Amino acid sequence: MDRRDWLKTSLLALCGASFGSHGQWVKANTDGRRLILVELSGANDGLNTLAPIRNDYYHSLRPSLSLARNQVIELQDDHGMHEALKPLTTAWQRGELAWVHGLGYPSANRSHFKSIELWESGGDGQIAGRTGWMTHDIEHALGRAVTDPHGISLVNDMNIFHSASGRWLSMSSPKQLMVGRNDVDASVQDVNATIQLVTARMQELDSTLVQLQKRLANAPKVPAIGRGQLGGHLQQVLRLIRAGIDTPVYRVQLGGFDTHQNQLGRHNNLLSQLGMSLAQFRAALIQDGEWDNTLIMTYSEFGRRAAENKSGGTDHGTAAPHLVMGGQLNGGLYGEPTDLSNLVDGDPEFTMDYRSLYSQVLATWFGIDYNQFQAFNNPLLATLVKNG
Repeated sequence: MDRRDWLKTSLLALCGASFGSHGQWVKANTDGRRLILVELSGANDGLNTLAPIRNDYYHSLRPSLSLARNQVIELQDDHGMHEALKPLTTAWQRGELAWVHGLGYPSANRSHFKSIELWESGGDGQIAGRTGWMTHDIEHALGRAVTDPHGISLVNDMNIFHSASGRWLSMSSPKQLMVGRNDVDASVQDVNATIQLVTARMQELDSTLVQLQKRLANAPKVPAIGRGQLGGHLQQVLRLIRAGIDTPVYRVQLGGFDTHQNQLGRHNNLLSQLGMSLAQFRAALIQDGEWDNTLIMTYSEFGRRAAENKSGGTDHGTAAPHLVMGGQLNGGLYGEPTDLSNLVDGDPEFTMDYRSLYSQVLATWFGIDYNQFQAFNNPLLATLVKNG
């Protein structure tokens, strides 16, 4: 392996880490809770996920795509959850499911690549963050030692776990973390301080991965969860939890939400996978006594346009609602719905900065009051987490 190949492999393993400095945050106590981030890749249509079924503008903007009352599970405030999410009804009735309206950011960007980068790093339409949005706070302000990985992604890319330190792994591609460890020439390792730091990080990751493999080899069997991509990812997360892996953050994915054409059937199928997978995952965690330690949150690049297009689909939009689930939630609808009577360039303006939700999760779920998003604290989310 030559120097260029080794560096390329090293940087892959480190998830594109940058080497910068950060301020110090006040540490807070936490109790081993975990956050599971569910990426709805391709940009989920929020208007047909949480539909304003009695809104005349909604039906006029979508003469073919709007949902009727018998196609939703009515919740409150004239909003209904897409009928494909029916498996989540029990969680809603028990106050363990919340929807947050109108999440977005200033100067919205409709590029898949750029907008997901912003959501995963905590930026806005002008500039992205330098690391994953939770990495520094989880590493330095969690208030307890984490001996296992700080985060595990079940997806190949690791942009959301971009960090200059910590242990952030991808279980979907462990070979990336196993290449080029012990046979690299010493003269290459000593080229400069950056390469030395990369080498040290890879050795730490190597040791972490070996320990994970040993514990997973003895883990109890787990049942199938849901179906499709998301079900497979959540099954692996359940396996890691049952193996006793103490990891604060997991990231899973359900792809296919770029519904420019023939949206009705495609969206129904995707939301069916989402609802079934999350409901069965919840049931397994309740059985294991782990549901109260778990918080689930969806995110996506952006929502879809308010109006349908001529191909029976919707194009790239801006703001959208997202769900939060967990045994320690105060369920319900949070924030203000987007105003479909006042569109800007075909889209409703966001009503809540998505970083407000990040701040709330860090503060009231992980106990990190002084987090990097505290300036975005929103009182409308103050009661989202019990005893927060």
